[in-house]
Amino acid sequence: MTETNLLSTPAPKKGLSLGAIAAWVGLFMLLTIVAVGLVTTQQGPVGIGQAAPDFTLTSFDNQAYTLSEMGGKVVLVNFWASWCKPCEQEAADLEAAWRYYAPRGDVVFLGIAWTDTESASLKYLARFDITYPNGPDLGTRISQDFRTTGVPETYVIDRNGVLAYKKFAPFTSQAEIRAAIDPLLGP
Repeated sequence: MTETNLLSTPAPKKGLSLGAIAAWVGLFMLLTIVAVGLVTTQQGPVGIGQAAPDFTLTSFDNQAYTLSEMGGKVVLVNFWASWCKPCEQEAADLEAAWRYYAPRGDVVFLGIAWTDTESASLKYLARFDITYPNGPDLGTRISQDFRTTGVPETYVIDRNGVLAYKKFAPFTSQAEIRAAIDPLLGP
């Protein structure tokens, strides 16, 4: 090689290219999203005393129920599935409690079918003669917001939208359900 060839070879560029910077920024954003998801998962279910996550449930009869629009009412949210045997144990008691509170107008029950098919859910509702609003948890969005761990799970939300009670097992009686709701109704 001649001396002129060595001198005319361009020196390598120093620093990152625009593409490399974009790749690093994208990687950082992805890792941040994963970290937030992991922290949320590790937090466990929504805690008593915390604001309940807002959601809209579209029922099987195509009615929309939005939690933030139910201010001033006590709301019982029950996650269930047609294939869940413990859910069957509480179905009759939940319906009886609903029929007890329904005439008041200040208590709302919402059933959320978790990872279930519509046909199986509708058969379940008919089998237990459930009349309070129920709908599917499409994409498991609502259960993810509540950070549920399985079914049945029930959350009772006070008149101010704050979680006041939660149960991660089936109710054993209508009296147990009423004991979770009555203190929130006041005199």
